[in-house]
Amino acid sequence: MTFCLLCFSSEGKVYAMGGMGSDTSPQALVRVYEPGKDQWQPLPSMPTPRYGAASFLRGTKIYVLGGRQGKLPVTAFEAFDLETRSWTRFPCIPSRRAFSSSATTDRCFFSLGGLQQPGPHNFYSRPHFVSTVEEYDTELGVWIKPTRASRMKEKRADFVAGCLGGRVIAAGGLGNQPSPLASVESYNPVKKRWEYLAPLPSPRCSCAGLQTSNMLFLIGGVAQGPSNAVEALCLRECV
Repeated sequence: MTFCLLCFSSEGKVYAMGGMGSDTSPQALVRVYEPGKDQWQPLPSMPTPRYGAASFLRGTKIYVLGGRQGKLPVTAFEAFDLETRSWTRFPCIPSRRAFSSSATTDRCFFSLGGLQQPGPHNFYSRPHFVSTVEEYDTELGVWIKPTRASRMKEKRADFVAGCLGGRVIAAGGLGNQPSPLASVESYNPVKKRWEYLAPLPSPRCSCAGLQTSNMLFLIGGVAQGPSNAVEALCLRECV
């Protein structure tokens, strides 16, 4: 089975959640690796089976957003409490988008871009790239209604997202162009708008993203074929 995500706790434990089974079906299994025992232990399963989800560790909880079940996007937003070993459901992501990306700040979770899927009433409509930005306020416990000003400058999916210096970052991915995007943009919360940053030296999609305190790494991915590029964005200013 291919796990959809791995998350590391401050205690050195590794949590593996969901994924795709050998029959390609979405999974809900949760396992924890304890280095002291050199063993994987089972934990309560996710309420929503999926793979390709985003996860964030905040305090004593692992938050899991979105993902997919086959070609269908998942809107479930759930959290696993490491202390009580129990799951909590939160309001679902408002719109159905595959290959979207997620980022988190001290107060908010963001669901960004993706491939908009037609609803049941528009089954024969074609999916299309979007610049949608949906924001979940953790203090209010609600998704904030998006505005035209909150949209990214470019429609994109399958890209890397993160947060640097108080700014949400979107880098690379696929859009309406025939080749992967080189563009990088960031949301300035003071000016309340998206701004372009220096483009990627190696345009690509399907990258692995790695976030540190002051750098966002883009590792591998796909350009015209598989890429071995490793590049990092560093913002010198904070807002």
